[in-house]
Amino acid sequence: MRKFIHEAFLLESRVAEELYHEYAESLPIIDYHCHLSPEAIATDKQFDSITDLWLAGDHYKWRALRTLGVAEHYITGDASDFEKFEKFAEHTPLMIRNPLYHWSHLELARYFNEYELLSGSNAKRIYEETTSLIKTPEFSTRSLLTQMKVEIVCTTEDPTDDLPFHDHMLAHPFSIYVSTAFRPDKAILIENETYNDYIDQLAEVSAMEIQTYDDLLEALGNRIDFFHSKGCRLSDHGLNYLPYTPASAAEVSKIFKTRRSGGAITPEDAEKFQTALLLTLGQSYHKKGWVQQFHLGAMRNNNTRMLSTLGPDTGWDSIGTYPITASLSQYLNTLDSTDQLTKTILYNLNPADNAVMATMIGNFNDGSVKGKVQWGSGWWFLDQLDGMTEQINTLSNMGILSSFVGMLTDSRSFLSYPRHEYFRRLICNLIGNDIVKGHLPHDLPWMGKIISDICYYNAKNYFPFKL
Repeated sequence: MRKFIHEAFLLESRVAEELYHEYAESLPIIDYHCHLSPEAIATDKQFDSITDLWLAGDHYKWRALRTLGVAEHYITGDASDFEKFEKFAEHTPLMIRNPLYHWSHLELARYFNEYELLSGSNAKRIYEETTSLIKTPEFSTRSLLTQMKVEIVCTTEDPTDDLPFHDHMLAHPFSIYVSTAFRPDKAILIENETYNDYIDQLAEVSAMEIQTYDDLLEALGNRIDFFHSKGCRLSDHGLNYLPYTPASAAEVSKIFKTRRSGGAITPEDAEKFQTALLLTLGQSYHKKGWVQQFHLGAMRNNNTRMLSTLGPDTGWDSIGTYPITASLSQYLNTLDSTDQLTKTILYNLNPADNAVMATMIGNFNDGSVKGKVQWGSGWWFLDQLDGMTEQINTLSNMGILSSFVGMLTDSRSFLSYPRHEYFRRLICNLIGNDIVKGHLPHDLPWMGKIISDICYYNAKNYFPFKL
C-alpha cells in the first residue's frame, strides 16, 4: 500500500508533480516571520525528547487535545514526556481534516523518515526512536534548520529586548542568517492594565525617564536605532484592527500623561493615542527602509480562567470581527500622502476580510517597488489547505499573484518548516490544475518561474535583510 506521505502528496496531476519537483521542491526557505527562540538558535540547543521538541509550546496541538477530552495534565501539566506524546499519538487519528493531521505526518516523514501513520499502537516505538535521534548532533536547532534548507530566519522581539542572542549570532555568523522584527504592541496598547509597568521597563532599557509623550517617542526611536544596528529590517504589529482617530499633538500628550499618572482614559482616547503613535512609527520605518507588518483580527485571551492559569499564547484565541476597512485605508493613505508609506504586509485572520485585503493593497501599490504593499499568506487559523487556497484565488482574481512574497511559518516550533512544502505543493497543484483545464498555457518553464518567484525569489528581493 502506498505511503500516506508520498512524492505526489497533494499533487493531483502530472503537471502539478512536474511543477513541484522541478521548480519548487529544492528552493531554499526565507522564513520572514516566526516566533522561534533566538536563544535556542544561538546556543544550538539540543532537545531532550520529541515531546520537548514537537509538542511543547504548540498551542495548535494543545487546542486539539483539549477538544478531544484530554486532561491538561497530559498537555501542559506534570505528565512525563512519554505520557504527553502517547496522548497526542492516541488522538492523532481523530484529527483527520484538521491541518494538524497533514502537518504532523509531514514532520515525522521529513525529519525522522517515519512514514507509518501515528497512533496509540506505535506511540512507544516512535517516541523511543525519534527521541534517540533527537539527542544526536543532527537534531540540534541549527541542524534542523539546515536540513530544511532555511536561508533566513526572522524572529520577533519586543523593544525592551536587548537582543543578546542576535548579537552573538552577528558576532559568530553561521550558514543561516538570523534577524529580528521589532514588535512594539505593548507600547501601543495604552488601555492595558499593565501599561505603566511596561513603560517603566522601556524606560529602564532606554536609560531615560518616560513621563511625557515626547519621552515615549524618543525612547522608541532609540530602540528602533538599536534594533537597526543589530540587523533588524522589519517591524510587526499584532492588533485587533488598525485604529484611525486623529487628534492634536496636545490631546495625545494629555492622554499619555493621564495614563502615566494612573488616571483613566476612554476608548476614544486610546484610539487617538494609538493612531498618533502608529503613524509616527510608520514614518520611522519608512526612514529606516524597513518592511512593516500588521497581523489583524485575532480575538485573544477569551478564556480568562485558563488565561490566569497558563498565561497568553496557550490556545485561548479565536477569530474576531472588527471594523478594519475604513481605518486601514486612512492609515495607509495618511502615510502615502507624504510619500512615507514603507513596504507593508497585511495579514487578516477573518476570512470575511479576504476581498478587502486583496483590493486594499492595490490602492497603495504606486509602481515604485514590485508588490510594495502585500497581502500576506493565510495566517494562523487560515494557514491550511482551504484558507491558503482561498487567499491565493482571491489574490489572483483581485491582485497580481506573481508579485506575492509567499509563505512563512509564524511558528514557535523548529519542526514547522514542512509547512513551506505544504504551501509549495498546494500552489503547484492549483497552477497545475489550471493548466490541465486549459485555463493557463501549458508553458511549464514560464509557470515554473512564477512558482519559483512566489516560493523564494520574490521574498529574497523584497526584504532588505542586511546579509
